[in-house]
Amino acid sequence: MKIYTKTGDKGSTSLWGGKRISKGELRIEAYGTIDELNAHLGLVLDLETEKPIKELLISVQNTLFLCGSLLAADPENQKLALPPFSDELIPTLEKAIDELDKQLEPMTAFILPSGHPTVSHTHIARTICRRAERRCVALSEIELVNPLIIQFLNRLSDYLFTLARYQGKRLNATEIPWNP
Repeated sequence: MKIYTKTGDKGSTSLWGGKRISKGELRIEAYGTIDELNAHLGLVLDLETEKPIKELLISVQNTLFLCGSLLAADPENQKLALPPFSDELIPTLEKAIDELDKQLEPMTAFILPSGHPTVSHTHIARTICRRAERRCVALSEIELVNPLIIQFLNRLSDYLFTLARYQGKRLNATEIPWNP
């Protein structure tokens, strides 16, 4: 199978189900941003050393792939056998946030996203996650989007923020407070 089809050379692409739409459509932007997030989480995963965090990040990546698949499906094609989206990872992320947060000093100010390449890449993943969430919210205002996708992305960005702080502590990086 060739990787190139030439069918998108004029700016359109196919949704799962066959319908062709412009590559500029919000739906494409939403699942494209999720794909970007997933790729950047791969980098965070490659930089991470703790096995439980690596395992959770792999689960997150699999869930992001599912989110992208659901968003790439033609919403008008009722015959598609879409995989179910479960909220089971959301409480797992919440528990992980709580566990990491117990090991951190309380925040007294906003912090600048920096301190170590691992920390900075995790913050970049967090900001991509927030953009993916915004794109999905915007899409949900004009088309049906599973609300669990938006909830998952919201919780994931919280997890990534907490993970970045935890990585900073583990790597002896200094948290630099925002100085307005």
